[in-house]
Order: sequence, then structure tokens, then C-alpha cells
Amino acid sequence: MPIKITNTYLDGLFIIEPEFFNDERGSFYESFNFQDFSNLTTENFSFVLDCHSHSKKNVLRGLHIQLKNSQAKIITVTHGKIFDVAVDLRKKSKTFGKYVGLTISQNDDFSFYIPEGFAHGFLCLSKKCTVLYKCSEYRHKASEKTLKWNDETVGVKWPLQKPILSKKDKIGKDLKFFR
Repeated sequence: MPIKITNTYLDGLFIIEPEFFNDERGSFYESFNFQDFSNLTTENFSFVLDCHSHSKKNVLRGLHIQLKNSQAKIITVTHGKIFDVAVDLRKKSKTFGKYVGLTISQNDDFSFYIPEGFAHGFLCLSKKCTVLYKCSEYRHKASEKTLKWNDETVGVKWPLQKPILSKKDKIGKDLKFFR
């Protein structure tokens, strides 16, 4: 099935828009097709893990990264609406510390591809939300780190100033830790 790819200003970070088939019964689309995807990236990996995250309004999860066994991710919202953020933490990147933030809802016909080396997080904007992560590596708890959600150097423009955070996310590291 043909898919449309929209690049962002950060190298390797893009929007995936699958082809939808609609009729009187509803709709159908392929959310992931390895053949289509393998033509999009030079990275040599396959996806090994799918995770579902359920959150309530104003919960902010992130900004998370694994320093070892870094994960590429495809993010899809299956219920609700989020503000999704990816921050470039690739040490040799010209855009280190830069981010892309976008709103994604269950009504959008796209997914967000985040390559290895990016911190990822999202804020639930609806009463509830469900986010599906397709990951290229298994969880490596010992190397999980959190970039401070409100790091002043990165300057993410979150649509909420006082989110609900986990203990782990309240003590995130400054950008300089990742340099």
C-alpha cells in the first residue's frame, strides 16, 4: 500500500500517512508494513516490541530515552488527543537539543516516526488517551534516562504549565547531562 512521508526539520524524524480505505462499514489501513518502512530509513533494525500507554488528562510522560539499546519508535494515538514531543539527543547531530512538537489525536490519519537517539514524551490533552508505541529495541531499564520536561535550553512550548508527573519525570536531567 502506498504511504505518504512528510519530513520534519530534524533529520530522520517524520510523519507516516498510510492509505485509508473507507466504505459504508468503516475504514481499514495498514498501520505498519515492513516493506514500505524499510524503504524510508537507512537504519538497519526491525520492531520487536509494542507498548500501549493509557493516561488521563494533563498527564505528561517523558521525556524518556534509553542510552543503551536506543529505541526507534512509531507513535500512534488510538484514543484521545496528545501533544507529542521528540528531542534530538544525538551527540553528533547539528540539531542536538532541538525538538519537534505536534498534536496527534485518534482522528488523525498519521503516525509519528522517532529514530534512535531522540528523547520522547507526550501530554494527554483529552479526558483520556491511549498511545501505541512500536519500538525497535526491548526495554533496558538500567539505561533509561529522563530529560527534564521543562528544560529551559530545549524550551518545549507545552500547552500546559503544571502537568501531572511521575516521581521519575519530576527529577529529569538537564540537557547538558546528555552532551
